[in-house]
Amino acid sequence: MSNHAPNEARVIPLRPPAARPGTARPVSERPAAPPPRPVPSAPAPEAPRAPKEPLWRDLVGDVLRRERLAQERTLKDVADAARISMPYLSEVERGRKEASSEVLAAAAHALGLGLGDLLSLAQGELTRHSGRSRGPSTAPYNGLCLAA
Repeated sequence: MSNHAPNEARVIPLRPPAARPGTARPVSERPAAPPPRPVPSAPAPEAPRAPKEPLWRDLVGDVLRRERLAQERTLKDVADAARISMPYLSEVERGRKEASSEVLAAAAHALGLGLGDLLSLAQGELTRHSGRSRGPSTAPYNGLCLAA
């Protein structure tokens, strides 16, 4: 016969005794402490970067917005006159969309400008920006050059 009493339950632990909460492991069974984390040092100074040139779409968008505001016209008014959607014109003005030449011409004409006028104003912005960041231009040709 068995040594157990008939009504006594037998308990089988699911975790080993050292892993149960509230029980401490002997020092010899404890895992080693993780190595200390290295203390971050001050970041190394970066070499000075050349200023980023603006994107063409940012320059054209700035010119369109500046001209629209100078004429005290709303985005809706210009978009309707150009026959483009107001959200799209807004995206073009903010430099979020790379507009086609047809869209740029329509927006320029809605503002009373020709496409050449718009591009010339944007080129002037690019020249001013480049002049501030790198000093005088050393390019042999300092005009607008667009290739098809």
